[in-house]
Amino acid sequence: MLSDSDRSALLSIAREAITAAANRRRPPPLDLDSLSPPLRDMRATFVTLTVDHDLRGCIGGLEPRLPLALDAQEHAVSAAMDDPRFPPVMPAEVPELRIEISVLTVPEPVPHNTPEELLAALRPGIDGVILKSIWRHKATFLPQVWEKVPDPIVFLEMLSEKMGASPDAWRSQNTEVYRYQVEMFEEPAGKGQPTHE
Repeated sequence: MLSDSDRSALLSIAREAITAAANRRRPPPLDLDSLSPPLRDMRATFVTLTVDHDLRGCIGGLEPRLPLALDAQEHAVSAAMDDPRFPPVMPAEVPELRIEISVLTVPEPVPHNTPEELLAALRPGIDGVILKSIWRHKATFLPQVWEKVPDPIVFLEMLSEKMGASPDAWRSQNTEVYRYQVEMFEEPAGKGQPTHE
């Protein structure tokens, strides 16, 4: 678990990077030596942006390849500027954005021989899931998606379609299934959306 100060630092790094990117500038350089050891660990992140609870961008990686602070900075910029579902964030939008960061554990295969065993092995609300086909297509849903899609079969069908396959692709022996967990945290209420008492 990250400390509160580490979480705050990551959220600040992400917001500064998004502000710079929206204004067509490079993110501020990070002095890794000045950061705490957990922020220098190799970790993978997803950064999700919302405006008044509506998705505005979400980009991340599944395998650790950068120090945590740099990974969060890079994916914050990508979520704001490169999510193909949305136009790039404009400077006027930045104050409305609320930033959520998910820090991933290393994905592990889900052992199963049948679709029923797979369904029994998954933990709704806890496990993020990756599907990977023999054709090198892959897709993931973060654990947060269970909140909107609590039915495991529907969850896996939607993830199969996200991968570009038929809804029942998750049942195939040609589809590999991995799971991971996340430590998720977000900016306090008041950033990017109104506070509701």
